[in-house]
Amino acid sequence: MIFLSLTFLVATIHAQNFDIDLLKKINVERNISLDPLFKGITNSVTPLTIGAPILMFSAGLIHKDSSLKSKGILMGETLLVNAFITTALKLSIQRDRPFVTYSFIDQQAKAGSWSFPSGHTSSAFALATSLSMVYPKWYVIVPSYLWASSVGYSRMHLGVHYPSDVLAGALVGTGSAFLSHALNKCIHKKVKENSKPKKL
Repeated sequence: MIFLSLTFLVATIHAQNFDIDLLKKINVERNISLDPLFKGITNSVTPLTIGAPILMFSAGLIHKDSSLKSKGILMGETLLVNAFITTALKLSIQRDRPFVTYSFIDQQAKAGSWSFPSGHTSSAFALATSLSMVYPKWYVIVPSYLWASSVGYSRMHLGVHYPSDVLAGALVGTGSAFLSHALNKCIHKKVKENSKPKKL
C-alpha cells in the first residue's frame, strides 16, 4: 500500500500546480519570526536519528538488557533501510529543489542533493515509527509523530522541499520501519527454529 502510494506520487510529480501553490503559502507567506524554531526542528533530525539507537543499545549493554539492545538494533536497522530507499529514490527521480526551479521560493536551510523524497522527513518518520513499535504507549507515539510531522513542515517552511517530497518522505520512513520489523520477526523465527534440537 505504501509503495503504491509512492508510485502514485512519482507519477504525478510533474503536475506541480498544487505542490507549488501550497509551498508558496507555507514558505513565501510564512511568519519569518518562526524561522529559528523551524531551523532548530530541522537540525534536530541528525543528532536524534544517530543518537537514539546508539543510546538505547549502549543502555542495553550497560544494564545487560538484551531486550533493550535488540530495540536499539531494530531502530538502527530501520534508519539504514530508510537511508537506502530514500537515496535510491533521490538518484532515480532527480527532482530539483523548489528554490532551484522557482526563484521566489526563499531558501532558509542548507539543502543537499535531489528533492524527492525529503530525507529529513523520512528519517524522522522512520525513527518515530520504530520508536512507537518498540514502545507502543501513547506518551511515546504522540510526541514522536508530532516531532516527525514538525520536521516535515519545517522543510517546507524553510523552502527546501515541496509538499509531495514531505509526504513521500513520511511514507518511506514509516514503510521502512514496518519492513525492518517484519524482516526482524522472520529472522528471529528462523533462528528459533534452527536452534531447536532435531528429533532423531
